[in-house]
Amino acid sequence: MEPAVNPAALLGASGSLAGRPLEEWNAAYGKVESYFHALRVRNKALLGQLVLRVLERAMRRAPHELNRSATQIAAEEMDRLVTEWFSDVLQSPLTKADNTLSTRGRLALLLADMPGKWQEQFLRPGPWPKEFTTAMRETFLRAGPDFQLSQMTPRPLDLGAIATLTNLGKYPYLRMLIVWTIFAGLLILIFWLTHSEETFFAAVQNLISRISDFFGSLGHHG
Repeated sequence: MEPAVNPAALLGASGSLAGRPLEEWNAAYGKVESYFHALRVRNKALLGQLVLRVLERAMRRAPHELNRSATQIAAEEMDRLVTEWFSDVLQSPLTKADNTLSTRGRLALLLADMPGKWQEQFLRPGPWPKEFTTAMRETFLRAGPDFQLSQMTPRPLDLGAIATLTNLGKYPYLRMLIVWTIFAGLLILIFWLTHSEETFFAAVQNLISRISDFFGSLGHHG
């Protein structure tokens, strides 16, 4: 059982707490609260209790580590508290060689639906309900060392026909051909709407002949 910290004993004459301005502790409070929110702890009473528990641990260290902010110390204590609890619940001893316990434990929490079924058990000392420990240990094994988050390898974006048209723009003759084709299509449409069918086909043949002569002359100059 952790010894309780009396905030009044740590409150300085200038309004500081454990040698730090109150603004630092407000920032630390928000950091820890956001972390527990990420673990889907939604009960406000439980959330406030857990945050204060972490801050109490941080306040014990704060007077002796003046070169570090309250937020940094609180973040370390938060991770340490959660990891120690995982070690107890999962019966997985803490080792310096294995630094994945915290990550796998958080994943096990979500896979076992701790927030939905056993939220009141979070960070509580044992004994715990058998169903809870069984679910946690099973999901912890599923999230073991062989578990890997899927990674998406960047692949070139396939633009299909758009990319083809863009590449065509690199060639001057093809670009000119596209422009002439569009222009000819517009002329043909206008002519067809304003003239008879026989005159229309004769004009089309004449236009095709002129375009062929034009590109033939380009070939001779090239």
